[in-house]
Amino acid sequence: MMMNMAKMIPLFMSPEDLKVLVVGGGKVALRKCIHFEGAEITVIAEETVPGIEDVAASVIRKRTTSLEIREMMDEFDIVVAATDDMTLNSEIKDEALRLGLFVNSAHGGGNITMPSTLRKENYTVSVSTEGRLPAFPPYVVKELETFLDGRFDAMFDVLYESRKMCAGKGTQAERAEFLRRVSLDPEVGRLVKAKDVASAMERVRTMGVPQ
Repeated sequence: MMMNMAKMIPLFMSPEDLKVLVVGGGKVALRKCIHFEGAEITVIAEETVPGIEDVAASVIRKRTTSLEIREMMDEFDIVVAATDDMTLNSEIKDEALRLGLFVNSAHGGGNITMPSTLRKENYTVSVSTEGRLPAFPPYVVKELETFLDGRFDAMFDVLYESRKMCAGKGTQAERAEFLRRVSLDPEVGRLVKAKDVASAMERVRTMGVPQ
């Protein structure tokens, strides 16, 4: 079945100085808090599952209403409606959108979604269906854990060293083209697959480093 073209923009952003309001204290709220770890997170919930206090900067323990949330949400950069009450989540989401805020709702309809994420030592991969099928991204990430093996780390090292090799040489376009050729070179690929970074770099040195 054909789906509509993607309408969301993938974006990585620093959590530093980011203020996040999470409404809800269950397992879904915990996952949202972990996603925003490093930001200044405030959680509002009558009860919270273990782990939330370890991530959140502040936990306000109270039963809340959409009116109370509405009165405080403009203090935050991102609002997350993560209760088990679909009506409450919808009300919070609608008000945040009305105020022009970034909002994620556990029941959908917000203007941001949290992707499933695979963090490797040198890079991060995120997968999302933009809220259409939440069960799919974790499946893809699980498959990628096996697929993204040591050869990708080896290629990272080769490209990193290649970039240093041509730093300050030629034009930006020439440097970009050089790195593209390195990444696509069959011999480099063969050596990377064998995780032989040293030999791959010997090959790179023969490929015409920008001057």
